[in-house]
Amino acid sequence: MANPNREIQADLKLEVVIIAVSDVDRAKHFYAKLGWRLDADRAAGNDFRVIQLTPPGSCCSVQFGKGLTSAAPGSAKGYLIVSDIVAARNQLLAAGVEVSDFFHIGPQGQVSGLDPERRSYYSRATFNDPDGNVWLLQEVTTRLPGRVDSSVTSFSSASDLASALRRAEAAHGQHEKRIGQADANWPDWYAKYMVAEQAGTELPT
Repeated sequence: MANPNREIQADLKLEVVIIAVSDVDRAKHFYAKLGWRLDADRAAGNDFRVIQLTPPGSCCSVQFGKGLTSAAPGSAKGYLIVSDIVAARNQLLAAGVEVSDFFHIGPQGQVSGLDPERRSYYSRATFNDPDGNVWLLQEVTTRLPGRVDSSVTSFSSASDLASALRRAEAAHGQHEKRIGQADANWPDWYAKYMVAEQAGTELPT
């Protein structure tokens, strides 16, 4: 007989985050110009409207509108993970968005500029939507151990995959220097490196 006290671990996939805005159409225009995909714009009477947009490469969407939340407009803060923070910042600037200078987390706290070693989780920049909701860009290329299931690693966009391939190429070049010869089996080495980097497990040498 099954144990009724056995803990059941159900998958819980974060699908939507609701933010508060004061001008729904202004917010819709702002996020659309960032290239966020418009999934829905539905209304029911004069007191309810929901707009849903999804950032490129994200599995989680953002909703705002009327009748969705009692939070104050501009009170939200979210993280947007990028594989190349320089490229991401340049794209936002090109879209006419004001973005902070780069900063990173040092031993004593926040320090100006990119992390000198471009370590995962350290390099950051921020921008706000028209209401003051804060979005923090964080560069992540190698996940902390256990953060990602190595059996289900995947790349959410072509740009993330391209960035991972470039990092694997650079690491493979160092690998060939160490072994003193060309590695004909580079596809397998690339694959192992990219999966290990994303899952936070030991990288091949």
